[in-house]
Amino acid sequence: MRILSTFLGLMAAATAVPAIAQEAEHIGKPVPKATGFQPAATELATQIHRLDWLVLVIITLIVIFVTGLLIWVSIRYNRRSNPNPSTFTHHTTLEIAWTVLPILVLLFIGVNSLPVLFNQQEIPEGEIHIKVTGYQWYWGYEYTDHEFEFESFLLEKENLAANGYMEDEYLLATDTKVVVPIGKTVVMDVTGADVIHSWTIPAFGVKQDAVPGRIAQLWFEAEKEGIFFGQCSELCGKDHAFMPITVEVVSQEKYDAWLKGAIEEYAGNPASLPAVKVASAD
Repeated sequence: MRILSTFLGLMAAATAVPAIAQEAEHIGKPVPKATGFQPAATELATQIHRLDWLVLVIITLIVIFVTGLLIWVSIRYNRRSNPNPSTFTHHTTLEIAWTVLPILVLLFIGVNSLPVLFNQQEIPEGEIHIKVTGYQWYWGYEYTDHEFEFESFLLEKENLAANGYMEDEYLLATDTKVVVPIGKTVVMDVTGADVIHSWTIPAFGVKQDAVPGRIAQLWFEAEKEGIFFGQCSELCGKDHAFMPITVEVVSQEKYDAWLKGAIEEYAGNPASLPAVKVASAD
């Protein structure tokens, strides 16, 4: 009997492994001893990481060169090594070099950075449109393609576990999430209702100020499934630290199911979902 119980227990553990593996990855919370960017989940973020690495290499080489030059000059031209210093005041070749070389370095950085900037600012044709409104101190989301909206508030500590979050995700998790499908172009219209806020998901490489009276746009196309965290990134009042952002990227099938339920819950009109539109009587 004991052998049978052990066998059944092992079978249960084995069958539980796929379920565990399918749990959504949470990206954006603090990781002990981690450095650098959050893992990139969009092509926009990947481009930003590459540009950052390129600039880091350039400035590191410049620092090494300047430091080495200072050390060499201090050794070669100190009073002991060079008791009779030169008295010239101009050196045309050097003056041209230290003017032209920095210009070339800046041009090289600009040539590589402008395409990244243009890719962020040139908003493509969206497959999913969401209007984001920042309030003191929470976020409002409207899925304009399907005419429903909801609000997203900080999830309190005592409710984290019940909603599938860890204790260290406090101040990052929200009671309702923005849900989008993987591989689809999402365009967001961002504005503010009271003061300036800022909507950002670092793993997506997006950040846009939410300014009252204005509508700005951002876009992204998620390349991996999971739950991604962000926070308001513009000081907006006493509870600025308590208006997080949670986005869940899911498969198209899961998104369709979520969308149908969201319409039923927030709009009360499932027929507005294109996949389930009611046929006209005529």
